[in-house]
Amino acid sequence: MDVMDAMDAMDDVPNPNWFLRARLKTRQLLLLIALDDHRNIHRASEALCMTQPAASKQLKDLEDMLEVRLFERLPRGMEPTLFGETMIRHARMALTSLAAAHDDIVALKKGLTGQVEVGVIMTPGMSLLPRAIARVKAKAPLLRIGVQMETSKVLLGQLQRGTLDFMIGRILEEDGTGGLEYEELSGEPACAVARIGHPLLGRDDLTLADLATQPWILPPPGSVLRHRWELMFRRGAIDPPADVVDTTALLVITALLQQTDALHVMPVEVARYYASLQALAILPIELPCSMDAFGIITREGHLLSPGARALLHEVRAVAKELYRE
Repeated sequence: MDVMDAMDAMDDVPNPNWFLRARLKTRQLLLLIALDDHRNIHRASEALCMTQPAASKQLKDLEDMLEVRLFERLPRGMEPTLFGETMIRHARMALTSLAAAHDDIVALKKGLTGQVEVGVIMTPGMSLLPRAIARVKAKAPLLRIGVQMETSKVLLGQLQRGTLDFMIGRILEEDGTGGLEYEELSGEPACAVARIGHPLLGRDDLTLADLATQPWILPPPGSVLRHRWELMFRRGAIDPPADVVDTTALLVITALLQQTDALHVMPVEVARYYASLQALAILPIELPCSMDAFGIITREGHLLSPGARALLHEVRAVAKELYRE
């Protein structure tokens, strides 16, 4: 191998500091995001208070350095290529991290302040996260905490875009784990619930066949819990109930439970919370139905802010108390 071949081979080796050699500018990252938002070089340059020739040159310099085309030039605008989409995603994360750096410095100067953004699914959002927040706020009352409660799929998208510091949820097989770190906390068994005073609450011999004849309020078809619920009956050689209302709206669910004899399936931890408020009752039957385990999910290699680290510490501590075997 001659010197030129050796240099070419070195170019194929990943270089974590490539942007130093390329003299990558923050302005170029902002341009990538503006182009993604506007899909037009003229509007993107106006948004950044740049001339169009300057914006075009910065984009060309970046493409020349990476040796790939980041945007397809179309008659009526621009569309990011696969390479462009990758750079845009990382540009958003890099700028989000830089924006948070100032808040971290201020937080360290003044004590634990700043902003923490966390995502959570319903079950840990009912007990685990509120307890952790209460503990960290007792120590750091000025720490601002934003909570997003959504499905795991929605939260994973927000986490990968850098709008969440961490999340408590699950990673489904189709989501993959690339660039993410997962720390399992607990499984999520489900149970059947009904209004207080429901006729089935007095039974101590309930079976799946008894439940199959009842009306139900369920998450919509295609959801994980609905699939597991239907599978529970089919494995018992029983047709799933046909008298069903599909909804995920909690206010509608609770109103229907109180006004009818319908049953509902929900995670045990969530059901216990509502049962403690006398809003519903748990039927005396253990369902062979459960969701996949959930856990703490963070971005691989992402340095959390002091406030996020403090909240995550309390999440782990409360999880040990709630979910210890």
